[in-house]
Amino acid sequence: MILARISLQDLAAVGPFLEPVMLRERLVLHEPKKPLEYVYFIESGLVSLRIIAEGSMLETALIGYRGAVGASFLLGGHCSTHQSVVLFPGIAHRIRVDDLRKAMNERPEIQEHLSRYVQALSLHCAQMALCGVRHNLEKRLASWLCLASDAIDSHVLPTTHDYLSSVLGLRRAGVTETLNRFEDKGLIRKSRGVLQIDDRKHLGQRACCCYKLISNAYASPDASIPIAAPAD
Repeated sequence: MILARISLQDLAAVGPFLEPVMLRERLVLHEPKKPLEYVYFIESGLVSLRIIAEGSMLETALIGYRGAVGASFLLGGHCSTHQSVVLFPGIAHRIRVDDLRKAMNERPEIQEHLSRYVQALSLHCAQMALCGVRHNLEKRLASWLCLASDAIDSHVLPTTHDYLSSVLGLRRAGVTETLNRFEDKGLIRKSRGVLQIDDRKHLGQRACCCYKLISNAYASPDASIPIAAPAD
């Protein structure tokens, strides 16, 4: 997670302002066009970033233990552009935006560290948007499962067919058929409300190129990684 990567001096600057919070399933952390009051540093659980428009919803990123929800204020915005909703319950530390700004003014290294993360998150959002129009159902679904697994550092995902079809904008029947094929090949196991990844390596091979681009962006946030989605 981000707080674990910063220096002890930087952590001391933000520590007094951090407040532990429980992330309950379906808890809304931010609403679009509403002022950003807190930044949430995720320790466990999973948060879905979504674009909401005219009654429709599309997920643009997943944020897990290595990330921060609301850090986009570094780009200059005072309001959230996304809805942020807890998908899998967990724990976070939150800090008021004004307090984080104060800490960054005193410790510029904190802003530099967060800026690198926001750059990776921005690539994540852009790449997922491009993925939605360039790649087929199987590749997109495999990518989502891999990204979610990475974000929570677990092969057990408490999610449903209905959820996957809604956030990916896919037909439920198509999602079910694809998951059945994954299960027949020994890649996953399905049970009520839970998907378990049994063959992570081969599931990753079925994912589109977007998965590697996004994963590499978080692993090496200093690197310049182009947004791309070649036909594959």
